[in-house]
Amino acid sequence: MKVYAVGGAIRDTLMGLPVHDIDYVVVGSSVEEMLAKGFRPVGKDFPVFLHPQTQAEYALARTERKIGKGYKGFMFYADPTVTLEQDLERRDLTINAMAQEVGEGGVLIGPILDPYNGQTDLACKVFRHVSDAFAEDPLRLLRIARFAARFPEFIIADDTLKALIAIVDAGELEHLSPERVWQELARGLTASKPMRMLQILLDTGAAKKILPQLLADELVQEPYREQLITHLHLASNNLEERCAVVLMNLPASEIRTWSECVRMPNEVRDFSEIFSGLNQFLTAAKGRNLAPTEILTWFNRADVWRKPERAKVLLGLAKKIDLKVEGLIQAMEHAQALNLPKIISSLSQADQGNGEKIREAVEFARLQAISTAAN
Repeated sequence: MKVYAVGGAIRDTLMGLPVHDIDYVVVGSSVEEMLAKGFRPVGKDFPVFLHPQTQAEYALARTERKIGKGYKGFMFYADPTVTLEQDLERRDLTINAMAQEVGEGGVLIGPILDPYNGQTDLACKVFRHVSDAFAEDPLRLLRIARFAARFPEFIIADDTLKALIAIVDAGELEHLSPERVWQELARGLTASKPMRMLQILLDTGAAKKILPQLLADELVQEPYREQLITHLHLASNNLEERCAVVLMNLPASEIRTWSECVRMPNEVRDFSEIFSGLNQFLTAAKGRNLAPTEILTWFNRADVWRKPERAKVLLGLAKKIDLKVEGLIQAMEHAQALNLPKIISSLSQADQGNGEKIREAVEFARLQAISTAAN
């Protein structure tokens, strides 16, 4: 049996990028031999094993055949007769279909094996699919959109773009699991140029299938896309910030609905909803001074009292994309500096044991602090 490093590890090495994970393919072996060598099986759909010492994943070389819808609708075939070239042929892009043999101690040896001209496409900065089977797996559309965000200087070959559109037209995206959709979107949002991912989704027709409808409609408009590019550039590469900027024009209810569709983590959802509320709050108040009661209402919604660090990031993000929040920042600092034990101790003995009276006193003090900051 022979072991090869395949896919992203070879691509990233050729691009001079750091390699964090290596995918291994085993050729000329069987399930029985892998078990005899101490490998532990972990794959349910196809033979994947954990190395007995390193715990790295090793997959038997395999071929596949489409038997149903979605990225899970495949039958896999793995045995010692499957060649490395056959295994590489089932991969998505030519730049991910390269391999190099692994020698003793995990050292890569010998030439890079490149049966589908991945090195040429890498040099020309082209995303090109390996075979016609590419269009059978809907997850590949999201992967390429995410790759486009990571490698924005690459273009998509014409035939590959047609294959991506064919995935959408065939209704294959509907069969992706919400978790996989979010996983790919999240990785694209935190890449160097997230707008490239959104552009690919727009160009292929996938935006209307997997993004909120209002966002998909906005992305069609060039001025909106240009503004979004600017905002994404100003935001940090933190997932919460990137997601909040993309969703900032959506009402909280639509963010909530979509978050449930893609299983968005609660902390990302909450951050996006609160930031959207801030944006709408400031938009509605444009041209006039914010009332202290309005400010306090948003502070309570954002829970700036129990989560001051999140509030600081929210307002910091708003400031970075040029929303007028200087007054809000000052008001928050004044309100957060209040001595709550002192406020409570100023109440009568009876009221100090009354939760509603305490709440009213604290709210009044915060309102006064906000008013003082505004003046």
